Amino acid sequence: MTQPSYLPEVFSFDSASAVPLYRQLYQRVREAVDSGVLRPGDRVPATRVLAQELGLARGTVASAYSLLTAEGYLEVRGAAGCVIAAKHPPGPQPRVQRQRSTPLPLDVGGAMMPQPFQMGLPALDVFPRKVWARLAARVARATQQRHMLKETVFGAPALRASIASYLQLSRGIDCTPEQIFVTPGYRESVGLIMRALLAPGEQVWAEDPCFPPTRQLLNGLGLQAVAVPVDQDGIDVVQGMAAAPDARAAIVTPAHQSPLTVTLSGPRRLALLAWAGAARAWIIEDDYDGEFRFASRPLPALASMDKHGRVIYCGTFSKVMFPSLRLDYVVVPPALVERFEDVASLLSSGSPVLTQQIVSEFMQEGHFARHIQRMRRLYAERRELVATALTAALGKRLDIAPQSGGMHLLARTPHGIDRDIAARLREQGMAAQPLSPWYTTATPQSALLMSFTNIATAAQAEELGRRVAQALEG
Repeated sequence: MTQPSYLPEVFSFDSASAVPLYRQLYQRVREAVDSGVLRPGDRVPATRVLAQELGLARGTVASAYSLLTAEGYLEVRGAAGCVIAAKHPPGPQPRVQRQRSTPLPLDVGGAMMPQPFQMGLPALDVFPRKVWARLAARVARATQQRHMLKETVFGAPALRASIASYLQLSRGIDCTPEQIFVTPGYRESVGLIMRALLAPGEQVWAEDPCFPPTRQLLNGLGLQAVAVPVDQDGIDVVQGMAAAPDARAAIVTPAHQSPLTVTLSGPRRLALLAWAGAARAWIIEDDYDGEFRFASRPLPALASMDKHGRVIYCGTFSKVMFPSLRLDYVVVPPALVERFEDVASLLSSGSPVLTQQIVSEFMQEGHFARHIQRMRRLYAERRELVATALTAALGKRLDIAPQSGGMHLLARTPHGIDRDIAARLREQGMAAQPLSPWYTTATPQSALLMSFTNIATAAQAEELGRRVAQALEG
């Protein structure tokens, strides 16, 4: 039987901790046994001796020893005192990370800081956080008992009114607050629309290429996503009618097609509206970044051209302000308001009232409109920085596609290698995405999708250009 030279930390404690002292001693001894600092046969001090050395009540030490004995860590040997048991429970085993059999959909979040070229993020560094904090504090101070009740699942009245005013001025959409339904995000918006308007098994046009979660959502809701090719003028309505003439809806991104960034041309807009009117089908307009047009003022929304009540408009705060807001909204034609109220009442849990109130104040005081105007100028500048840096570093190995607006650029690559290049960039901590997986049936173009929104300086852009060049060479 040996008497070890005890390390001070084995029988130490933190008097300021909220953890009871006997639990602290118990945990320290367990850790020492599991790590091999204390070995089987080692004698531990008697409760009276240890209590005197640590300045604790003897009962505190006795409680720790009793727990260790019950769990098999200590063995009582009469007059010989307590020793570390010859066989004690195994220490905590390292966790084995579960591996998914299939990859997660894109845009699942979880990053602590923006990665270079990360898609879907606005310029977080220039958001007016001080203004936001001031408004948040004011709203919180004004909270009364009535504000603590559950808000309508359709959205806070003040926010719905603010959105309606904004859309009338900025997007040309003539709507009332009652036509607006606030949701926690794009997926919830699409789910609300599809459950309100379509039945399982019905066909829906989806742009090809398109945001992959859109297809996954449609399939998950029991609908048939029909891929319709996109060219330089946007979705090809003629091919859509040939592929699925009986489709009940179409999901489109007319301002800046996701991911090709092209704008739906005037003739195509008229053709799409004519098809919806004749087929009694619905158009879901995903206007995720329509505000950000570089060459001119933003184009009017497709919903502003709708004369027959066939367009459902989807907007978002997440890509204009910041993603953790989790606030989107849906604007429905007047004839559909009651139907959407019925479905939302059954399926929606609503969005946090406090957040909605802050956003409403942010809009009513003009901060929202000023922020968008600033971002429009800033994104044009940052896109130019990134495009210039990539061209200088890579020459003809990447071809930067022209675009009129949006939040990311396309860097075209030689055919079929965009996945490999994106994988190399990920290994170097850069979050560019390959374009080809966004396609369903059309022959995929090979390109990298690279957001420029959070690249703030020419020096930063040049450094990233060099890193991309090094990754390609490796």
